[in-house]
Amino acid sequence: KTNNSRFAWDSYRRFIQLFGKVVFNIDDQNFDNILDSAKKTQGVVDDSQLNVDSLKKIVLDYKQICEKYAKRKFPTNPNEQLQLAIEAVFKSWMGERAVVYREKNNITKSVANGTAVNIVTMVFGNMGNDSATGVVFTRNGHDGTKELEGEYLLNAQGEDVVAGVRTGKDILTLQDEMPKSYSELNNACKKLEKHFREPQDIEFTIEQGKFYLLQTRTAKMSAAALIKTSVDMVKEKLIDKNKAITRIPAQQLEALLHKTIDQNRIKEYKQLAKGIAASPGAASGIVVFDVKKAISMGESNTKVILIRKETKPEDVPAFFSSEGILTSQGGKSSHAAIVSRGMGKPCIVGCTELKIDYDNKKCEMNGVLVAEGDSVTIDGSTGIVYSGNIPTVEPQVTADFKTVLSWAQKIKRLGIRANADTPDAAKLARKYGAEGIGLCRTERMFNADDRLNIFVDMIMSTSENQRKDVLKKLEELQKNDFTEILKAMEGYKVTIRLLDPPLHEFLPNPEELLDKIYKNKNDPNISETRKVLDRAKELAEINPMMGHRGVRLGITYPDIYEMQIRAIFEATAELVKKKVDAKPQIMVPQIGSIEELDHIKSIYDNVKSMMEKRYKIKFKINFGTMLEVVRACLTSNELVKTAEFFSFGTNDLTQAVFSFSREDAENKFLPEYMEKELLETSPFQSIDENGVGNLMEIAIAQGRKIKKNLEIGICGEH
Repeated sequence: KTNNSRFAWDSYRRFIQLFGKVVFNIDDQNFDNILDSAKKTQGVVDDSQLNVDSLKKIVLDYKQICEKYAKRKFPTNPNEQLQLAIEAVFKSWMGERAVVYREKNNITKSVANGTAVNIVTMVFGNMGNDSATGVVFTRNGHDGTKELEGEYLLNAQGEDVVAGVRTGKDILTLQDEMPKSYSELNNACKKLEKHFREPQDIEFTIEQGKFYLLQTRTAKMSAAALIKTSVDMVKEKLIDKNKAITRIPAQQLEALLHKTIDQNRIKEYKQLAKGIAASPGAASGIVVFDVKKAISMGESNTKVILIRKETKPEDVPAFFSSEGILTSQGGKSSHAAIVSRGMGKPCIVGCTELKIDYDNKKCEMNGVLVAEGDSVTIDGSTGIVYSGNIPTVEPQVTADFKTVLSWAQKIKRLGIRANADTPDAAKLARKYGAEGIGLCRTERMFNADDRLNIFVDMIMSTSENQRKDVLKKLEELQKNDFTEILKAMEGYKVTIRLLDPPLHEFLPNPEELLDKIYKNKNDPNISETRKVLDRAKELAEINPMMGHRGVRLGITYPDIYEMQIRAIFEATAELVKKKVDAKPQIMVPQIGSIEELDHIKSIYDNVKSMMEKRYKIKFKINFGTMLEVVRACLTSNELVKTAEFFSFGTNDLTQAVFSFSREDAENKFLPEYMEKELLETSPFQSIDENGVGNLMEIAIAQGRKIKKNLEIGICGEH
């Protein structure tokens, strides 16, 4: 029909390769090696320059590859080819790539539970220089500008563009080479975008001057592009403001507040491993395994990435000195993850592909050795580790970004407060529109090196007087922090959670202490390390998540909670004198009974009475509780008699309801649960409505039956 033998043989070799890949699961590289060899033999660079004889030989070699791996002759009957291709498409639904894609995009069985097969007539872009194929985006996918973006190839097939086999031409030059086809493409772009009300990703073919539109889908865009296109399409009356807000995933919005990897450069660098994305943003630096070395290098303005198996509170000073954190263990609620998020540092945890050798100061990621001093880049938004220093893009809060936030502000039903544990974090939260602080974790205020040492002194105190002296120092530090945080949030509520973690978390790991004692056994000062080890052993617990923490600490060490409550009142009094509208709230963690809450309330009442006499001020500092223990939710009708507000701690509540340890679940069995569809989504990402959600409903209903206007908050990773 075509009288074009080159076109026929070129199409046939393409068909064999694609069929071999899709139906027989043969790696593309086997075919590419043959193609590269043929181009080298003929002395050409482009596959479009191959002559008929070369193409005939390629076809024979391709068939031999298929016979080698498929253990059968290549089918030549069109009906058999069609049957095998249809079966391959259906089988692809459970292929690894498809399963991972559905997991990442939260496509559950209720959303889609199978695939379909479309059988269509083929059109060819490889019939000569009057034919072409290409991909076009109706708007710029990087910044959202309203302009066509894409590329095309003359005398080629679509796979060449998508796979990057040849370097394409800018789509705008098509206007000069094929003006009629360009005009048709431009009109199709406008119609499709108007119909779907989303920027489109379009594939097309031009066969001997005739334009064919092959497929269209919603274009994948950067966070900045999503923001700009949302605002532009509202102005163009394509969508309304509600649609503009809901089309932007929250995770991508967050990326705008952090440095991101330059997408134009990312292909130049090797991906080493992938872990759990724990804290967004991108960071590059020199690999360091030792905490003290990270601190010293950071102080000399060297950019470092701290790599550890896991982190402990005593490692926190190194967080301040590091650009980012990478751990081989832990989940999204691990120490490294939580502290990094609080500091705004990029972090990847649970990177099981990372094998660390501390003694030899090196690690291995998927067979690649990385030594201390080598450079890596971590992307805390995706969980991917790359080799080398990839350039990053600074965050920019654009006018369009502010516009979208203002729309959200008008239609939202929930107030948004921030997690902030330092004055700087509070100021940043206010800058980005937070309406207060929903969770201020007081233990985070001890993270700085000098403060942690004081807190450790308190833990190591051997007498009541000694502990009181140390608590006075801590009280002054906390008072100063509370003062600055409350001042930064003037007019907004600041919910301050009393100490929650068990005390042993503030001490070095016993294994590390033992190692230090062994290596320094002749040091005359090693006895102090032995004392710390003894105390760490004394405080160690089998199940610390359900152990000596939260309110239980406040009951057994009442002077700690008394000190913290006093510091809050002192800070408030200082600000009231300066006519600053400070609105602190005190929240008790891990409450399980009204008796526990009343016990802490009596400490609160005593401090309040004393402070009101001292400062001649009538304080209004609300007293409330976290609901993160199942019993607390079920007895909320009792707790509400003392508590002035509730705040659900959904992380711990989810662990309690499911009887899951989050870190163990995420690192061990939860991925398999998702793969086998025993759970549609991770209960640590989206609240389990039937279990956790039902429990929350009971707690709220019981509480508001007694106090109609009871304030309800929620804090967690959900």
